Amino acid sequence: MGDPSSVPTFQFGGLTFNAANIISGLIAFVLVFLFVFALSRRITLKPSKGQNVLEWLIEFTNNILKGSISGNEVGAFGLYGFTLFLFLFVSNQLGLFLQVAVGAKDYVRSPTSDPIVTMTFSLATLMIAQYAGVTKLGWKKHFSGYLKPFVFWLPISIFEEFTNFLTLGLRIFGVIYSGEMLLKIIGNMAFSHGIATMIVALPIEMLWQGFSAFLGAIQAFVFVTLSSVYISRKLEIEE
Repeated sequence: MGDPSSVPTFQFGGLTFNAANIISGLIAFVLVFLFVFALSRRITLKPSKGQNVLEWLIEFTNNILKGSISGNEVGAFGLYGFTLFLFLFVSNQLGLFLQVAVGAKDYVRSPTSDPIVTMTFSLATLMIAQYAGVTKLGWKKHFSGYLKPFVFWLPISIFEEFTNFLTLGLRIFGVIYSGEMLLKIIGNMAFSHGIATMIVALPIEMLWQGFSAFLGAIQAFVFVTLSSVYISRKLEIEE
């Protein structure tokens, strides 16, 4: 997003890849993997503190899904909701505490500060919702919902799917991207006029960083919540 020259890219197979997204995404993946691995190494009948944390997280994400999806079907999406929440949470926070730039190129930042990443998650959710609907209702019943209340409603139904795709991905991108940009602006201001501006900018930077961390957690929660809503709508026959 923004100036394409601000991120490193490379060519492979005739396609252009964003190295910052790949590096940052791998870092987020490794952090999530190590976190879950560390908490799940010793699963016992008498839970340890780490196991309690892991079980609480699983219950937390399951409760998000249960708010929209019926109890007998929520189990099929529990792993997706749990993984999605953890990865988005870590991705949202990454750029607040770790940013690596070489020259004018950003190599490490929040993966979710790029709309390509967030729109990919949005597309994944909507495709899972479509698959779930077809699996439960069958092709005919599932896609007949796009023709209700009458056949000429089809263009509006398709447009609604497209807007769901856009809003789900762009909401989280907008919050994370704007938060990181403001942190950069405050950082540049801190070093603009020596010690005086550093003293002024430091508390502002800390306050905004804390607020952005809170927003990042909320956005991960909202994304999973809306994902469960979209999935649940495809599991029901609209009258």
